[in-house]
Amino acid sequence: MLCSICQRTPAVGATGCCSACAVPGAAPAGGPGHGGGPGATPPAGPLPGGPVPYPGVPPVPPVLPRLASPIGLARAVAALLGLCVLTDVFALFAGATMYGVADKAVDGGVGALSEDEADRADLLQAVAGTTQTVALLACAVLFLIWFHRVRSNAEVFRPGGHRMDRGWSIGAWFVPVVNFWFPKKIANDVWAASLPHRPDGSPVRAPRTVMNWWWGLWIATLVLGRGGGRMYARAETFEEIRRATGVLFVADAVDIAAAVLAFLFVHRLTALQDAKAHQGPVLPVAVTP
Repeated sequence: MLCSICQRTPAVGATGCCSACAVPGAAPAGGPGHGGGPGATPPAGPLPGGPVPYPGVPPVPPVLPRLASPIGLARAVAALLGLCVLTDVFALFAGATMYGVADKAVDGGVGALSEDEADRADLLQAVAGTTQTVALLACAVLFLIWFHRVRSNAEVFRPGGHRMDRGWSIGAWFVPVVNFWFPKKIANDVWAASLPHRPDGSPVRAPRTVMNWWWGLWIATLVLGRGGGRMYARAETFEEIRRATGVLFVADAVDIAAAVLAFLFVHRLTALQDAKAHQGPVLPVAVTP
């Protein structure tokens, strides 16, 4: 390793300097014994032992995202949220049918139930579950792309103030346990950074009521849906089927409300970012003496 001061002579010991530069009062880099003229000024560099930059090469600035419109993605997400609502409505119909069949079997016995009724109810439940899964996956893909887009835009609006990196806007949804609050924390930072400003430079007031209710209902949907699904898969009697179907029925109803609030959240945040982008940067206000 070369001397961290003169960059010409091999370093000696743990100081990172050569023997000449390490001696107090010795000739500086470029002076006698270092191949330079008398009085030459040593190149600027870090303390001994630290990284040495190449002369004349500026440091590489961090790569910042570019501002991109989220309007097209927001419209696509809104359309798929509407599809999710339709599948939930169909699931409610299938759940009501299965609940009626199970209730009939519990009250009147298995003999009171025809084979066609049981097969029809079971088929409706299977079709409803499949359509819900397909619609949810398609909507989730576009929602994550939109969420990453608005998170990147928020970093353009306000480079500081974000508690998590951009990559977490996607990864946070797939990490167990923390996915119950990390995405909401990112959404809070994005919302705060996306607020347009008033003429005096202060941000406008935009309550987060829609976002908070959407997140709460989304968590409730996850809990009810997973719990009801496990109950239905383990059910062996008509009484257990009726109980599990009731839980799934409530989960589908809550999911409809969550989808509506998700649409309002996407629409509101997209509108805030569009307004802020058209405003441009905050300009200093002239003060009249």
